[in-house]
Amino acid sequence: MIEYKIASVDSIIVYFANSISKHSVAKVQYNYAILKQLKNSAILDLTPSYTSILIHFDLSRYDCDSFIDYLKKTLCFDVKEETKKGRLVDIPIYYDKEVGFDLDRISKLSNLGIEEVIELHSSAIYSVYTIGFLPGFAYLGEVDAKIATPRLSTPRTKIPKGSLGIADNQSAIYPIASPGGWNIIGRTYLDMFDKTLDGFSYLNVGDRIKFKPIGRDEFIKNGGVI
Repeated sequence: MIEYKIASVDSIIVYFANSISKHSVAKVQYNYAILKQLKNSAILDLTPSYTSILIHFDLSRYDCDSFIDYLKKTLCFDVKEETKKGRLVDIPIYYDKEVGFDLDRISKLSNLGIEEVIELHSSAIYSVYTIGFLPGFAYLGEVDAKIATPRLSTPRTKIPKGSLGIADNQSAIYPIASPGGWNIIGRTYLDMFDKTLDGFSYLNVGDRIKFKPIGRDEFIKNGGVI
């Protein structure tokens, strides 16, 4: 059952589940897409998470009660897994210890060779569960259990832009240089943060991501920075 909670005078949080699961993410993604496609000018902002969506609305058009009534007529709780397919996005990654500072760490913790770590990570298709922390920072799931690795006990003061990391069973690309505690395994030359795009993000909730290993020369040729 969907739960509606008032967050402020002009915002509602819609909860689709109490815990994180593939099905809860599917519900969020499906209903996020519904709200985006409506193009209702009274919906000012949408912030999806793993189990909920925070919605800011225009107070001149609705109050909280009338907006919740509108949402009840619009949103769907019974979502099947197959309804959540998003666009498939290929992202080129230079997997190498030169830019993958924690490949050795993951290799040792998993008892796998570095090439095996890369193969396991790049062979999966990931879903964009939510976007947060930084504009364009997409949380991707799920990493193969064999290479799922805890965050660093001491975060780095600066992670280079485009760095690809693992934290537990999730993966993500740093859209800009910033502090961070994810295990870094590679880097892309693509810009994940773009002010010209909706939400400033190259990726959207519901997208499916496939990482394509590339060599150093291709990485640099396309603007990658070591």
